[in-house]
Amino acid sequence: MGTLYLVRHGQASFGADDYDNLSPLGHQQSQRLGDYFRERGLQFEAVLMGSLKRHRQTFEGIQAGLQAPDLSPLVWPGLNEYDSHAVIHAVHPQPLAKPNTPALYKHHFGLLRKGLQAWMHGETQPAGMPLFTEFVQGIQDAMAHVRTQHSGDVLMVSSGGPISTAVGTLLVTPPESIIEMNMRIRNTAVSELVFSPKRHTLVSFNTINHLDAPAYRDWVTFT
Repeated sequence: MGTLYLVRHGQASFGADDYDNLSPLGHQQSQRLGDYFRERGLQFEAVLMGSLKRHRQTFEGIQAGLQAPDLSPLVWPGLNEYDSHAVIHAVHPQPLAKPNTPALYKHHFGLLRKGLQAWMHGETQPAGMPLFTEFVQGIQDAMAHVRTQHSGDVLMVSSGGPISTAVGTLLVTPPESIIEMNMRIRNTAVSELVFSPKRHTLVSFNTINHLDAPAYRDWVTFT
């Protein structure tokens, strides 16, 4: 049996013009996770990641902490996040102010929940995005690749949407549960799945053991 480590990217730049870029803290979180893996003697036989910039930056931080310069990732676009702006626009086409206050932040994520639910139930089709069934298939294809091509420790760097969808479909949960898992995944959180050629089995979800010390109390983030 092997173990798949699903890692959400580090803190990105929520509210900025370019969200797809790690914040300074996001870079620190990523390297700290790599340090944690190295301290525990983990050696990955393969790495898969989405093609987004925050995925690459997170992997580079983990790689630096691991001190594994020869580790080369396989880029898998099926692990990319959904387009949150398109999801919201499909249920709220009017312009939205940047979420820079607690009230606007709450409004933004309320609309995102509503938009995700409509997309997952096939009630809307956000512009430029796949059907939800196609989104799921892209993630399942990556999981199948891991099962059939590997047998050791594998690292997968992605986003909250694909990770919660991977876990939710594995546990056969309704879309509403996938959404709630998605909203609670912390930056650089790790979810572990053991796998054989036939199946994946969930071991843990959304853990941040690498930040479990007083020195890292302020490093726990969600966006």
